[in-house]
Amino acid sequence: MKIDRLIGIIMELLRNEKVTAPYLAERFEVSRRTINRDIEDICRAGIPVVTRPGFEGGISIAKGYKIDHRVLTEPELRAILIGLKSVESVSGVSCTDRISEKLAADAAAASHAADRMRIDLSTYYKASLVPKIEMLQAAIEEKRLVSFRYYYAKGESDRTIEPYRLLFQWASWYVLGYCLRRSDFRMFKLNRLTELRLEDERFSGREAPELKPASQAYTEEEKPMTVLFEPEVKYRLVEEYGPDSFAERSDGKLKFDFSYGNEDEMVRWILSFGSSAEVLQPAELAARIRIEAQGILQKYKK
Repeated sequence: MKIDRLIGIIMELLRNEKVTAPYLAERFEVSRRTINRDIEDICRAGIPVVTRPGFEGGISIAKGYKIDHRVLTEPELRAILIGLKSVESVSGVSCTDRISEKLAADAAAASHAADRMRIDLSTYYKASLVPKIEMLQAAIEEKRLVSFRYYYAKGESDRTIEPYRLLFQWASWYVLGYCLRRSDFRMFKLNRLTELRLEDERFSGREAPELKPASQAYTEEEKPMTVLFEPEVKYRLVEEYGPDSFAERSDGKLKFDFSYGNEDEMVRWILSFGSSAEVLQPAELAARIRIEAQGILQKYKK
């Protein structure tokens, strides 16, 4: 990524009195023209970089300009490395060691400490997930349209979107994009999309909405609901929504008040509790649960 390369160039200039453009080009595996553009960007950011042509020439930071070589404390660096390693769990390449080397001289100690906490953002479908994430990252950075086939509760369809953000939530990966078919923003679950293609066509960009929970659709109004749960499923409510998400009644049952946007997702979630959940309101959600339960019962009747 460009920001990674810019940080690396600055660190090289801090560690060495003078470097050459060919050295930087080889170091970061880019062309000399790219290095020249990067130097211009660094200068625009306020760091005075001096370039001198000729045999004794090179690239250096102007004399008298000082930057604190140690801009991060060890706890701060450790937090960064934990985040980097979590991203690596869904990445096809490893860059933690290279980036940590650029950030601080004592990164080895911080990296060792960061190993005490691991965040794995991958899923059972990692083999197919990683290429999707990498392609979508490229599409977001380059502002290019992506097309794919999407599977959802009502069937399947071909979609083309302007991708804006990747989101990991509720143990799944999603992409937020402006759907050209619906002329609105939609959240798409990566495991439900196939035949992902990076299109040549680019988009100018538009203001994306704030990210909502993945269980809420971007076109539906949130509706309040009340569900009564049996005591034996308390652990799930605590795990998924927290210990303050319900009120315990005198009979031990748990009164759960919540607002939802995506009814299909909520129906599947409630059904996962089996007979340990009872929808008190709204009536239309209770009716959906009843119809689904009757359908299940019919399948198992002798």
